[in-house]
Amino acid sequence: MLEIHYDIIVIGAGAAGLMAAGTAAEQGASVLLLDSMKRAGRKLLITGKGRCNITNNSDIQNYMKQIFPMPKFCRPMFSRYFVSDIIQHFHTLNVPTKEERGRRVFPESEKSMDVVSALVKWVEDAGVTIKYDRRVKKIVTDNKKVTGIVLDTGANFNCNKLIVATGGRSYPATGSTGDGHRMLRELGHKVNLTLPALVPLETEGKLPEEMQGLALKNVEATLWADNKKVRSMFGEMLFTHFGLSGPIILDLSRDAVIAMKENKFVEITLDMKPALDNEKLDARLLRELDFHGKSKLKSMLKNLMPMSMIYPFCNYVDCDPDKFCNQVSGKERKRMHRGLKEMRFTVNGNTGWNDAIITSGGVELKEINPSTMESKVVDGLYVVGELLDLDAATGGYNLQIAWSSGFVAGSSAVR
Repeated sequence: MLEIHYDIIVIGAGAAGLMAAGTAAEQGASVLLLDSMKRAGRKLLITGKGRCNITNNSDIQNYMKQIFPMPKFCRPMFSRYFVSDIIQHFHTLNVPTKEERGRRVFPESEKSMDVVSALVKWVEDAGVTIKYDRRVKKIVTDNKKVTGIVLDTGANFNCNKLIVATGGRSYPATGSTGDGHRMLRELGHKVNLTLPALVPLETEGKLPEEMQGLALKNVEATLWADNKKVRSMFGEMLFTHFGLSGPIILDLSRDAVIAMKENKFVEITLDMKPALDNEKLDARLLRELDFHGKSKLKSMLKNLMPMSMIYPFCNYVDCDPDKFCNQVSGKERKRMHRGLKEMRFTVNGNTGWNDAIITSGGVELKEINPSTMESKVVDGLYVVGELLDLDAATGGYNLQIAWSSGFVAGSSAVR
């Protein structure tokens, strides 16, 4: 079968792959970009609920706090290509951006399609050959050096350098099926355990279902594993028919999933009044009960929580919502106090890869040169994006890792 040669082949037309291919082509390389799907950027299209949270406009110190498990690995790539670079890049591509709460950056149009279309046009204009609906079966090497790839159809393509950007295992319908990890493992790379991250959590009991659809703001959720505090997050959350979701729950999910994998007992406690310490909350409850003495408890609780939460909350703390406030006992007040500060949920699962925004685990970072993204196992092989054992909090951090690692790999592969 006819073999075609390229300077660089990129596997995967997601964020990291598009960035790597376009960067390499602009610097003079002949580049082939392959993707198993029928179009580029399938996962990009659904990021940020279809709005595409391009990056987070915060400093390197904040990024180091948001990335796991080894944030310092990212410093070299961020020193070469960071937030201002990707924002400027999109402005050059006629995709103006805007900054929202939490320093999250979105396209002004709020359409992820504009981001993908601009990237594809940029890549094509740079001279990249893109072939869709092509699944790579094997990476070919000779004496620990990349020489090309073989498709599942049997077609061969030769290259000097190969950039693997196939993504992890999250959202498999977008093409992230774990093939990249399989191929890299076959070449001798260590792939650390992969688990769903930034994923909704399933909990025991009917309490979340009774409040499904209710979103809470300015609350604090704390994750516990075997009764030991792991960490807390402040912000927004959402009750669902199966358990808990929303930004702060997603950010806690990485550690929750890992703890469950280790067979630990996992719980999340919810503090609905984090601005009030125990003494101030108790004083608040006493004032409310006294002021609304001749009103029913369910009427008073409207001052402390959303309406849709009142009956489930009363059931949770074992208090009669139709009881008059001046008849509420000290024990009942203490139960309400604890319910407001420490509503407890036992976590027993997650909703899986189809709902996971990102993959935790991946290619062992010690086997990758952080200054070039080149493999230390196979010469001429570069690994980028979600394939790496790197994941971050919600808010644009994961996409910045993709942009930065793709740029560094594309530039390094040319040289």
